[in-house]
Amino acid sequence: MRLRVISGELRGLRFDAPPGFATHPMGDRVRMALFNKLGPIAGWEVLDPFAGSGALSFEAISRGAASAIAIERDKTAQKYLERNITKLRLEDRVQLIKGNNRSWSNIYPDQMFDLILCDPPYDDMKRTTLIQLTRHLRPDGLMVLSQPASEEPVPIEGLRITDTSKYANARLVFYRPS
Repeated sequence: MRLRVISGELRGLRFDAPPGFATHPMGDRVRMALFNKLGPIAGWEVLDPFAGSGALSFEAISRGAASAIAIERDKTAQKYLERNITKLRLEDRVQLIKGNNRSWSNIYPDQMFDLILCDPPYDDMKRTTLIQLTRHLRPDGLMVLSQPASEEPVPIEGLRITDTSKYANARLVFYRPS
């Protein structure tokens, strides 16, 4: 599947997503709505813990984020993500972590981010992982969760919901530290 960066300095550049259902890339419309709602993110440090193809990391960098860490555990998705980073020439701004979120979080408990973009597999929302990832959110940071539109917003311990929006089959939930 071919995807594209929607806006910013990388606007229009194309990259690939792995075939199958191991990852589910966020659609252009939802990604555009997400980043339009975020507004300016220049200089922000971003964590993309369910990275898949890297679409959220790439869009964040394109819109001015300083850096992104993209974590992916699926080996096929890792290969695509690695190729996409190289193709888009983002080796100095997007770091791929091959592994799982909980292990990474335990190794780097003090690494902090302005923005955490969570787009986990819809059939396995990884609630305990989401809770663990909140330790990486700066006190003035923002976490966004993409979940099925048919489900109520997922409460996450230590965070308060500040906004929620539905787009087709996705619901975006915005959180700030309590």
